[in-house]
Amino acid sequence: MEFKIDTNPTYIQITPVPNVLNANLSGELRQKWTEYTQSGSQNFVIDLKNCTTAEKDAFEGLIELHADCYSNGQSLVFTGVQDEVMQLMKETETDMAINLAPTRQEAVDIISMEILERDLFNEE
Repeated sequence: MEFKIDTNPTYIQITPVPNVLNANLSGELRQKWTEYTQSGSQNFVIDLKNCTTAEKDAFEGLIELHADCYSNGQSLVFTGVQDEVMQLMKETETDMAINLAPTRQEAVDIISMEILERDLFNEE
C-alpha cells in the first residue's frame, strides 16, 4: 500500500494514497504507526483526504489504533475526512471515538496542546 509520509519535528503525517478506506488500509496504517513508534516518533496526523469512500470494517482498526496511541502516551489525529467517509463514521459513532480535525493545522494544534498537557502532568 502506498503512503505519503511527511516528517515534522513534533509529528509524522501519514497520507494514504488509495481512495478506499478499508480494513487492509487501517491494518497498513497500524504497521506504519508501529514502524515510526519504534524509531522514536510520538505523534501522528493521518490525512484521509484521498479516501473518498470507506468500508465500515475499517473503522474498528482506526479506533484500536487511536486507543493504542493514547495508551502509549502518544497523540493521533485524523484529518481531511471526506463527506461520504464522515457520514459513515457518524453512523457507526466512530467520530466519537477518535480525534478528528477539519484541517491539518487544527490537527497540529491538537497535538501541540496534548504535548503541553503531558509535559504538565509529568512535572507533578
